[in-house]
Amino acid sequence: MKQLCFDLIMLCFRYSELTEVQQQLIRETLITWLQAQMLNPQPEKTFIRNKAAQVFALIFVTEYLTKWPKFFFDILSVVDLNPRGVDMYLRILMAVDAELVDRDVVHTSEASYYFALTFEARRNTLLKDTMREQCIPSLVESWYQILQNYQYNNSELTCQCLEVVGAYVSWIDLSLIANERFINMLLGHMSVEVLREEACDCLFEIVNKGMDPVDKTKLVESLCQVLQSAGLFSIDQEDDVDFLARFSKLVNGMGQALIASWTKLIKNGDMKSAQDTLQAIEAKVALMLQLLIHEDDDISSNIIGFCYDYLHILKQLSALSDQQKANVEAIMLAVMKKLTYDEEYNFENEGEDEAMFVEYRKQLKLLLDRLAQVSPELLLASVRRVFNTTLQNWQTTRFMEVEVAIRLLYMLAEALPVSHGAHFSGDVTKATALQDMMRTLVTSGVSAYQHTSVTLEFFETVVRYEKFFAVEPQHIPTVLMAFLDHRGLRHTSPKVRSRTAYLFSRFVKSLNKQMNPFIEDVLNRIQDLLELSPPENGFQALLSSDDQLFIYETAGVLIVNSEYSAERKQVLMRNLLTPLMEKFKILLEKLMMAQDEDRQMALADCLNHAVGFASRTSKAFSNKQTVKQCGCSEVYLDCLQTFLPALSCPLQKEVLRSGVRTFLHRMIICLEEEVLPFIPSASEHMLKDCEAKDLQEFIPLINQITAKFKTQVSPFLQQMFMPLLHAIFEVLLLPAEENDQSAALEKQMLRRSYFAFLQTVTGSGMSEVIANQGAENVERVLFTVIQGAVDYPDPIAQKTCFIILSKLVELWGGKDGPVGFADFVYKHIVPACFLAPLKQTFDLADAQTVLALSECAVTLKTIHLKRGPECIQYLQQEYLPSLQVAPEIIQEFCQALQQPDAKVFKNYLKVFFQRAKP
Repeated sequence: MKQLCFDLIMLCFRYSELTEVQQQLIRETLITWLQAQMLNPQPEKTFIRNKAAQVFALIFVTEYLTKWPKFFFDILSVVDLNPRGVDMYLRILMAVDAELVDRDVVHTSEASYYFALTFEARRNTLLKDTMREQCIPSLVESWYQILQNYQYNNSELTCQCLEVVGAYVSWIDLSLIANERFINMLLGHMSVEVLREEACDCLFEIVNKGMDPVDKTKLVESLCQVLQSAGLFSIDQEDDVDFLARFSKLVNGMGQALIASWTKLIKNGDMKSAQDTLQAIEAKVALMLQLLIHEDDDISSNIIGFCYDYLHILKQLSALSDQQKANVEAIMLAVMKKLTYDEEYNFENEGEDEAMFVEYRKQLKLLLDRLAQVSPELLLASVRRVFNTTLQNWQTTRFMEVEVAIRLLYMLAEALPVSHGAHFSGDVTKATALQDMMRTLVTSGVSAYQHTSVTLEFFETVVRYEKFFAVEPQHIPTVLMAFLDHRGLRHTSPKVRSRTAYLFSRFVKSLNKQMNPFIEDVLNRIQDLLELSPPENGFQALLSSDDQLFIYETAGVLIVNSEYSAERKQVLMRNLLTPLMEKFKILLEKLMMAQDEDRQMALADCLNHAVGFASRTSKAFSNKQTVKQCGCSEVYLDCLQTFLPALSCPLQKEVLRSGVRTFLHRMIICLEEEVLPFIPSASEHMLKDCEAKDLQEFIPLINQITAKFKTQVSPFLQQMFMPLLHAIFEVLLLPAEENDQSAALEKQMLRRSYFAFLQTVTGSGMSEVIANQGAENVERVLFTVIQGAVDYPDPIAQKTCFIILSKLVELWGGKDGPVGFADFVYKHIVPACFLAPLKQTFDLADAQTVLALSECAVTLKTIHLKRGPECIQYLQQEYLPSLQVAPEIIQEFCQALQQPDAKVFKNYLKVFFQRAKP
C-alpha cells in the first residue's frame, strides 16, 4: 500500500499543476513519514525505503533552490543518530547524487535530448554549487559522526556511509575528506574485514579526484606508507578475493594517479618533482606484479590499466635502467602466464565465465602490444624461448601450455607489425626467429594434439603467417594434409570443422600459384565434403551448408587460379557443378510432389543451398574475360538453365526466388551479356504473385542489369516496365491495419526501391523507356515521383525523387522536350520544390533531410538552366507571390537562384525555408 502511495506521489508530481498548499502538504507528509520510521517496531522493506529516498531526491531538485533551502538540515534534525533515521538519510543522499551526477536524460528526439541535457546540466551545476556554499561542510561532519559512532557496532550503516563519501568526493572540496581525521579513520577500516571493501572504494574515489600533481603524489605516498605498514602490500593467493579485487582497483587508481602527475610535471618542466614521482611509481611495480599474476582474473584485470600506463612511461624514456628492464621482463612473463586457459574453461559450451576470460585475454593482448613497443627484441626472445621449450615436449605438456605457446607466436604478428604481412623479409633477426618458429610449428606434429584449442590455434597461426610458405614451400603438403584429415575438416568437433573450413579457404587463396602441384589431389580429397545432403539422407553431414560454401569457393579458386589449360579447367568446373545440377533437378521434382509443409521447407532449403554453392564457386572470377579464358561460360549457362525452372514452382517461392535471384546477380558480373537471354523469362516468373519483400529484392537485380547494359536491355525494359510498375502499385495500394508497423515499413522500403529503379533508368540514359509507355502511363509515373517528393515523410525517398525530377528536367526540360512537359514543370515540379520543405515533417535538423533539400536545390537550378529567364519570371510574378512571399524576399530568392555557384543557392535555400517555417 505504501509503495502505491509513493508511486502516486511520483506520478502526480508535476509542480506546475500543484498549488502552494499542496506542495507544502507533500513536504510535511514526507517529514512526518520520516519521523514515523524511527518509532515503528519493524523497519520498512528495502524497496520502500529506496522509493522514499527517490521521492525525497525529486523534491530536492525541484525545491531546494527556492522553497526548501534547509532540506538537509530539516532531515538531519529529524534523524539525528537514530540507526533507522541514518539509514534513510544515507539513502536520500545517494538518491540525490544519482539525480545530480548519474542521471540519464530521457529524450524523444535528438533536439529534445540536447535541450534536456543542457537544462539538467545547468540545473545540476547550480544545485551542487549551492550545496557547496550552504551545506556540504555540515553534511561531511554528519558523515564523520556516523562513521565514528557506527564503525564498531553497525557495519551496514558504516558501509552505506562510506559509499556516500565515495560518491560525493568527486564533486566536493577534497580537503573536507582528504584530511588526517578522515584518512586515518578510512585506513583503520582497511583492517576491518566487514568494512575494508567499501573503505577501498572510498579511498579509490579520493585518489581519483583531480588535484595538483605534487599534492597528489604526496597524498598517494602517505596512503601507501600506511597501507604497507599494515601489511596490505604482501599479497597472499589465499586472501579474500572480493577484497583483493577492490584493493587491486585501488592500487590501479593510485598508480594511474601517479602516472598522470608525472605526465603533468614533465609537461610543466618540473623535472625534480617528476623524478620523485617516477620513483614513487617504480616503488609500486612489485605490488602491481603481485596483483597482475594473481590467479583470480578479476584481481589481475583491475591492475592492467596501471601496468599499461607504466609501460607507456618506459616507452618515452631514452634508456631503461636494469631494474626497469627487469620489470618489463617480469610483466612479460606475467602476461604469458595469465594468457593460459584454466582447467575449468568449457570449450564445448562457452558461457558467461568463458566470455569474460576472452575479454580478459584481449586486455592482455594490449599489454603484449605495448611490451613490443617498449622492447621488441626482449618480447621476441621471450616468446621464442617459451615456444621452443613447449613444442620440444608437446606430447607430455598440458594443453593450455601448448595452446598459449602457439598463441604467443600468433600474437607476435600484430605486436611486431609489418607491411602486407612481410614477416619473413627485412629485419634478419626477427625474420629468422619467426621462420624458425613456423618451421617448428609445422614439422613438430603438434597439429595432432588432442585438444580443440590447440588444433584451432595451429590452423589460425599457419593462415596468419601464410607468407612463410612462399619462403619454405616444402611444408605446404604437410599443412594441407592437416587441413584435410581428422585434424581439420574431419575433426570430431563441429566447432573445429566449421572454423577450419573458413581458414582452409583463406589458406588456399593466399598460396595461389603455389597450390598448383596439389590441385587435383585436394579436389579429390574434398569430394565427399561437396556433396549436397538432401533431407531424406538421415545422417548428419560433416559440414553445415554455411561451411560448405567455403569449400565450394575453395574448389572454384583452385580450378580458376590453376595453370591448367582452359579445356582442363572447364572439365574440372563441370565435374564440380554437374552433381549439383543433377541433384537440383531431382529435388525440384520431389518438391513439386511434396504434400507435407515441413518436407517442402526442407527440400526448398536444400535447393537453395545448391544454387548458393554454384554461386559461391563464381567468386573466383572477377570479370567476363576470366570466365571465358577458363572456358567456364557454358557450365554456368547450364546452371542457369537448370536453376531457372525453380522460379515457376508454386511452393516455397520466397526461398527459391531468393537463391535464384542471388545467382543471377553473380552471373550478370561473370557472364555479362550472355546472361541477357535468360532475364525476360526470369523476370516474368519473379513478378507473378509477389509481395512487397519480393519486389523490393527483385528491383536491385533490374537496376544492376539496367546500369550495366544500358541500351542493350532497352527492349526488355520497354516490355517489362509497366508490368513491374503495376505489380509495385498493386502491393502499395493493398490496405493495411493502422498499427501494423511491419507492413508500413515494408511499403516504405518498396517505395524507396521503386524510386531507386526510376533513378537508375533515368540516370542510365534510358529515359525513352519511360517516354514510350504512353501519355497516360508517363503522367502516372511522374505524379508518383511528385507524390514521393512531397507527401511521404521519408527523406531518403524524397532525395531520390528530387534526383529523378532533376534528371528529367535536364533531359526533357528544354525547348525540344516532350509536348506538355514544360507545363508539368511549372504546375508540379516547381511547387514540389517548395511544398516538400515547407511541411512540418521536413526536419531541417536531420542530416538525410538536408541531403533531400540539397537535391531539391539542384532541381530548381536545373529548371533555371533549362528554362532561363522564363523560370525567373514565373517565380517572380506568379508562383512565389501566390505563397504570400514578400517582394524583397522574392527578389533575394531569384538572385540566389541565378548565382553560378550552386553551393551558394543550396545554402540560401536552407535559410529560406528555416525562415519560412512557423
